[in-house]
Amino acid sequence: MYKIRQIRYAAGSVSVQVYKIENRKRVIVRHIGTARTEQELSDLMALANDFIGKVSKQLFLFQHQQSGNILYINQTDFIGVHYTFLHELISKLIITIGFDKLKNNLLLDLIIMRMMEPASKLRSIELLQEYFGIRHRRQNYYRSAPGWLTLKSKAEAIALGFAGKHYAFNFDLLFYDVTTLYFEAFEEDELRKNGFSKDNKSAQPQILVALMVTKEGFPIAYEVFAGNTFEGHTIIPVVKSFINKNNVKTFTVVADAAMISTENIQALKENSINYIVGARLGNLSNELVAVIDKSISRQDGTSTRIKTDNGYLVCSYSSVRHRKDKYEMEKQIEKAKFIIEHPSKNKKLKFTKSTGQKIELNQKLINKTEKLLGIKGYYTDLEEGIADNKTIIDRYHELYKIEQAFRIAKSDLQTRPIFHFKEEPIKLHLLICFIALVVSKHVELKTGISIRKCIHECKRITDARLKNKLTGKEIRIRANSTPLVAEILGKLDLLT
Repeated sequence: MYKIRQIRYAAGSVSVQVYKIENRKRVIVRHIGTARTEQELSDLMALANDFIGKVSKQLFLFQHQQSGNILYINQTDFIGVHYTFLHELISKLIITIGFDKLKNNLLLDLIIMRMMEPASKLRSIELLQEYFGIRHRRQNYYRSAPGWLTLKSKAEAIALGFAGKHYAFNFDLLFYDVTTLYFEAFEEDELRKNGFSKDNKSAQPQILVALMVTKEGFPIAYEVFAGNTFEGHTIIPVVKSFINKNNVKTFTVVADAAMISTENIQALKENSINYIVGARLGNLSNELVAVIDKSISRQDGTSTRIKTDNGYLVCSYSSVRHRKDKYEMEKQIEKAKFIIEHPSKNKKLKFTKSTGQKIELNQKLINKTEKLLGIKGYYTDLEEGIADNKTIIDRYHELYKIEQAFRIAKSDLQTRPIFHFKEEPIKLHLLICFIALVVSKHVELKTGISIRKCIHECKRITDARLKNKLTGKEIRIRANSTPLVAEILGKLDLLT
């Protein structure tokens, strides 16, 4: 007997499957689909019931109406649906960007599946046949996949060329950041190492991934490092390699405070690389803090520029930041006082210091922190005539766009967690995710809609597959487009 199974996920979606029991085990007969609304769930349940009725001639205890969304033709039999429209759409985007020049249909189909429904490579091959009717042999994947790693430079060159043509990227400004990707394992090797985890998975080995994007957030290059690599040690080799590869003359890199060090600043200067990086004001000397305190006005939007060994230090003031910083400081002081009053709970806090066996407040640090309340700092080597203080601050604040790219990669494309255990498949996985990220970010930039919402909306346009019992010929009927899909196609210049 066939039965219907609903699997509910934390995100609110529901998968509908038809199964039967054989030898006391559940055997999945057909995955009907995944619903994200009550209407979609109702439609999928109707499809499941229709499938059971057609396959098994199984009678139901209660009368039920057939789905009004299924078109029945005399002497025909419904055999399923395909998401061919979505495959055609992403394929056109791949051609538009130029990734078809990679000339590998299996690789490009895996990129499409990474965007539509992230899964393992072998599971993706199965879904390609289920969702699109496209067949790839596993043996072809095992045979050809190792050679795909040579396509990394070509894929980056395609992304870079597209950014120059469609997003006016001219190497004048590049945003740089790193993230960590952990593994579902606990054994280290040369690449997978334990280190500082941005995913709070310090017990598991990880890798470090550096990403470079344009000021719009469009990805153009990436690099992979061992998981125990200090992120501040990645920026110089990656940026130098990028400059040499593309023969860049004038270049400005924007990065967060974790990338700044005296050695990095010196290396950037030696290689004639302009920079805008965040400054950790808490690490400044008391003398420099005193200079900032005297030179900056405590009014919103005011800024000052001070020459230091690390370049110009641009500082700005915000009353909103002042309230936040003051609240955090007072909360930490209260914790410090509690520890002082309860020595048995001795632990080191920011505003405490030890004098022999005695713990007391670090008043000098408190005074220093008070002077910096509401102030944010940025280092740059750009002269004020080239980029004034406001430009420096605005450029740095655009760094959030690279964080958006990481969000898409980690959440929508499910780049992590990684189940691979060898360096070659790990790097292949990241190549697929990078190309999928480039296509996804282009969609978001052009439409103003998240890639997940675009995929969800385009999955509504299904191809119903019907088979004529007399002729054996398959008939396909495509669902009508929606206004939002038409809007998406228009913004992507894909209307025919």
